[in-house]
Amino acid sequence: MKQAEIETFLMIVKTKNITKTAENLFLSQPTVSHRLKCLEEELNVKLLTRKKGYKQIELTAQGEEFVPIAERWLSLWQEMQQLQHGREKLYLSIGCTDTMNTTILFELYRNLLNAPASDMNMKITTHYSYEIYGLLENHEIDLGFVYHHLHFKNIVAEPLLKEKMYIVQSGDTKLKKGRIHTDELDPAEEIFVSWEANYQIWHDQWVGKGMRPRVQVDTFELLLHLISDARRWFIAPVSVVERIRDLRDVQVSEIANKTQPPERITYKIRHKYPNESTQKAVQLFEEKMMDYLKTKNWGLII
Repeated sequence: MKQAEIETFLMIVKTKNITKTAENLFLSQPTVSHRLKCLEEELNVKLLTRKKGYKQIELTAQGEEFVPIAERWLSLWQEMQQLQHGREKLYLSIGCTDTMNTTILFELYRNLLNAPASDMNMKITTHYSYEIYGLLENHEIDLGFVYHHLHFKNIVAEPLLKEKMYIVQSGDTKLKKGRIHTDELDPAEEIFVSWEANYQIWHDQWVGKGMRPRVQVDTFELLLHLISDARRWFIAPVSVVERIRDLRDVQVSEIANKTQPPERITYKIRHKYPNESTQKAVQLFEEKMMDYLKTKNWGLII
């Protein structure tokens, strides 16, 4: 089997379309078909089937069984490449959402980089949750942290944090109370962040009441700058609240609504068939991360 044939097969599994596979791999459709044919001939099995009148292809039973084998084969090939090129043994690629990187893990990253005799090389990237699942499934990252639990066949998700939500206003606000009902706030001045699906449902019932937010953001940086106006407010989990309070004068209040917003759950996700060459780095990072999170009051799930 050749690496190109395996990569092509896995891309077909992902796109379920020969044309889309060719576009993603910058190949011609005949080249994609030829690679698939060579792979099937070598294995002496039919991996894919295309129903008449349908553009999408489907995996045969043998094709379904071959997917995890192909992923492990590609993982081993990548490890051999790393060995041949003399790459660092402790190399770790992490994918996170924006607020996970900027409000929760940034201090841990700094500690790891400043640790004496640290020999871990890290690649840290920021993505939306659904993008992180895709990167992990394709072995483009080794570890991911997300706010949505999506079901992927080859990905294991573990809840890590369960955070309480608070109301945050500018420090110049006139409404300085320890507990505030959302009805006391002007919805037209809210800076809205869609933390996750259940929170969105709660927000639509108790705050938006079906109205579209005036402004919606998806980064911590925008929250930090926009809250400077005395009229503005937002709802956020405790880790975000603590970080923004370190950087700006804000008023933090508990939510007085009878029905509380759902706590934000952070999930650690990993591949069922990880790269063996990065497991030592993953284990070291997870150990350091747990020690670090135990020092915080962010609702660690143990």
